[in-house]
Amino acid sequence: MLTDINPKLPMRNKAITRDFYINQLGFQEFGSADFDGYLMVQNDNIQIHFFEFTALDPNENYGQVYIRTDDIDQLYQTFLANKTSIHPAGHLQLKPWGQKEFSILDPDNNLLTFGQSV
Repeated sequence: MLTDINPKLPMRNKAITRDFYINQLGFQEFGSADFDGYLMVQNDNIQIHFFEFTALDPNENYGQVYIRTDDIDQLYQTFLANKTSIHPAGHLQLKPWGQKEFSILDPDNNLLTFGQSV
């Protein structure tokens, strides 16, 4: 019955969020309308939605998404080539639970962890 999940994360500024996800992470804007205070981006089969929260304190934001990939090494190298800042504690590494992972923070402190089973 269930087919997809599309997380909704907070954003303070739609233009900054759009720029980061499109120009740094390679997403594309999704949808046929530009809704005020709402943004949808997509990359392959992954969609992330954002809602405007202008009073958000990034230091108090704990939004997180875990995104699975089938080529973690290439994705990591692409982000490095784009000069995407990798989370200080989130460089590419093999985890004890059998995942190879890395993490980044978006402009609003939403944590994006990318992982691949090994």
